[in-house]
Amino acid sequence: MSDDLADWLRTAAVRFDDVEPDEVSDAQLEPLLTFVGDARVVALGESMHRAHEFLAWRARILRFLVEHAGFTALVLESGFIEGQPVDNWVRTGEGGLRSVLTDGITYHFGKCQEALDLVVWMRERAVSSEPVRFYGMDIPDSAATALPAVREVIAFLDRADPRYAEHLRATLLGGFDHLPADRSGLARAATAIQSYLALDDARRHAMTSAINAMTERLRARATDYCAAGADPEHVAFAIRASELARSTDAFLAAMSEGPTRTWAPANIRDSAMADTVEWILEREERVLVFAANGHVRRTPYLAPPFVSEPLATVGTHLAARLGGDLRVIGTTFGGGEAWLHRPGPQDEPGHSTPFIEPLPSPRPDTLDGMLAARASGSLFIDLAEAPDSIGAAVGTHNGPEVELADIRAAFDGILHVERLSPWHTWIDARGHWS
Repeated sequence: MSDDLADWLRTAAVRFDDVEPDEVSDAQLEPLLTFVGDARVVALGESMHRAHEFLAWRARILRFLVEHAGFTALVLESGFIEGQPVDNWVRTGEGGLRSVLTDGITYHFGKCQEALDLVVWMRERAVSSEPVRFYGMDIPDSAATALPAVREVIAFLDRADPRYAEHLRATLLGGFDHLPADRSGLARAATAIQSYLALDDARRHAMTSAINAMTERLRARATDYCAAGADPEHVAFAIRASELARSTDAFLAAMSEGPTRTWAPANIRDSAMADTVEWILEREERVLVFAANGHVRRTPYLAPPFVSEPLATVGTHLAARLGGDLRVIGTTFGGGEAWLHRPGPQDEPGHSTPFIEPLPSPRPDTLDGMLAARASGSLFIDLAEAPDSIGAAVGTHNGPEVELADIRAAFDGILHVERLSPWHTWIDARGHWS
């Protein structure tokens, strides 16, 4: 064990009492203000999805940054199109909140008490003072189909360009009839993607051509729509929706090329998310971005054997575009339990059964293992002052798997959580929800 790292943690780590993040005081979080400085974007990672502690820290850090650093928005690893009703609920309180969260946060991430509590706080803030805006940054429908984005564009065109809207209904919407009728399961994205991959080349290419034409036409006619009286923000949203439809189509098309591809892969999804963050920054002063460690890290993603060639991330794109306006906080953990799901022998296609699984102790050569061996409790560290021995870490954990990383290049700071527990979801033991 490297004594210099243990000694440094004793003196430099910001330690949190063994309580829920919600009970951590502002005084304990005060060092974050120095760490964040004037950066417009703080990207907070999570080592694995659906862990209560990471979601609780998301809420606590957002509240602190809003109240003490002028942050104005939360941006999630979730569909940009679908997030609109969540933001509307925050601003107006209209609609049933659980149904808004169920439909408005993709990858099933909204189906939990942690998301509900967070959005309720955002609503209370909107009533009493300046609202905190809610955004998704991701491609639509849990990265399974461009259809929600295409529908959003057509809804705009019904008002701004009705004859072209009719054309898209006649020529593009029918191309999505491959999607399974049952979209009610936890694994619904998998069956949607499978149905796309089963299309012949001619159908896929026709869809790509139509989506590209739609996107370029909207961009070309943007000033015409505004001159005719369309709200410029509605125009901008429709163009972003169309661009995300194009990115989704390209993301799926790249999957179809996988078996025969001889060229390096490209992370189209993360590039699209970075573009969305830039779009949001044209409208917001300072934002907290919350997504997986593998998305927010500053360095390309590598996790053999699943990802054996480096892939650019949201963080690599934003670091190049924003420079000092970006601060990245990765997360690590020392153990606990994970909420997972997998299709069982009795599950219908697109459905999956949840289960709880103990997390093994982190590998000692990972940052998770190094911190767990040298410190108890949860803590935050600024990597700028860390000793060289921290560079011995091979990476961080994503559940039991290891994502390779040069820690100091990938992250600016680390939030270490001693133990993880399952999120407080309303998905039941059969994978259903109401």
